[in-house]
Amino acid sequence: MMRHRGIALFDAIIGSMLLAVGLAVVISLTTRSLRTQSDGERQMTAAWLADEYLNMVLVEGPVDYPKLYDNSGYCEYPFEEFQYDVNIEDQGIHLPFRVTATIRWPGSSGERSVQVQTLISERGGDPNQPRAPKEMVDRLARWDDIDKKR
Repeated sequence: MMRHRGIALFDAIIGSMLLAVGLAVVISLTTRSLRTQSDGERQMTAAWLADEYLNMVLVEGPVDYPKLYDNSGYCEYPFEEFQYDVNIEDQGIHLPFRVTATIRWPGSSGERSVQVQTLISERGGDPNQPRAPKEMVDRLARWDDIDKKR
């Protein structure tokens, strides 16, 4: 009878240890998952902010943007943890400007950044100039052609 009591106690101790190890693994995976989700959310926000700054350069024009806005600094509320840098590079007469928007933020493994680059032409000419295409684009005809091929 005495031997069985020792075995039961030993089984209870081993079971408790296995339960503790299992819980530690689950908590570790949950923490890592939450950190990854948070990093992904910040990266998506940074990409959205970079797109916003490029759109502002497009709206104001690459020549007027530096006169109206700072080229670098911290983003406005609620994105104060993000820093931005807008670099507008003149490539010469009649060539589009190379515009680069960089967003930086503190991440779980050091500073992270997103950089987006595009070409934007200088605004100019008559703003009332008609901008319609020379020939109309029939977008539905494309689908009709695809249906006929099936």
